Amino acid sequence: MSTEISSSNTSSLDDLVLYEVRNRIVWLTLNRPDKRNALNAQMVTALKEAITKAVAEPDNRVIVLAAAGKVFCSGADLDALKQLQTNTFDQNLADSQHLRGLFDQIANCPLPVIAAVQGAALAGGCGLATVADFTIAVPGAQMGYTEVRIGFIPALVSAYLVKRIGEAKARPLLLSGDLITTERALALGLITEVVQAEDLYGHVQQLAERLASQNSKQAMAATKALLTEMDGLSVFQATELAAVANAHARATDDCQRGIAGFLAKAPVTW
Repeated sequence: MSTEISSSNTSSLDDLVLYEVRNRIVWLTLNRPDKRNALNAQMVTALKEAITKAVAEPDNRVIVLAAAGKVFCSGADLDALKQLQTNTFDQNLADSQHLRGLFDQIANCPLPVIAAVQGAALAGGCGLATVADFTIAVPGAQMGYTEVRIGFIPALVSAYLVKRIGEAKARPLLLSGDLITTERALALGLITEVVQAEDLYGHVQQLAERLASQNSKQAMAATKALLTEMDGLSVFQATELAAVANAHARATDDCQRGIAGFLAKAPVTW
């Protein structure tokens, strides 16, 4: 299966992000291949709107972030970078908060989010790969937080990267701006899996369908929320929170159905 996504048979949100549903899996495709899928305010808005739309549809189970062309995302758009030079502090803060909102929305999305990285993921594009729940990439694709090379800082993604791989591993990546292969990213724990290019989208679809069919949507959302709420807590506080979440989960319809099916040795249709 090709690693290049066609825009056919998809709906669009301002044509910047293509929206397609396949068997309860929502594929959101960055659609600026001529610009290496660089991020600007309009694309960030389109992604936010697409995720909101995906979550609002009750039948949807998983979101996939993909990209048209040969590059997943090259980071900030050049025109957007030029604009930053003349912005006031308040304008730059608003722009930063706009991107922060996207990262937070992906990380806290009640649906599992899979990033399918078919080419370079740099700066803000590497941020998108970092905040996803699963990041599947092709061999040799480059990743990196290159902001320091232009006097910028990888501020927003740093919190998520440290949480994901730990400060000791994150510091060299953030301070050097070095590009690393996906094989190296896998060893660091930055990504989940490396898959051959011709198999990428088929593999991602299979993973998404497995999550959708084998797991409770309600339970996955609650698990993501619990992991977020646990962050920064002591072990005692975290287990206290977990105990309450456990008790609430037992009363849900999904848990009742799941336990009944398990005891009856009958598969549950999620």
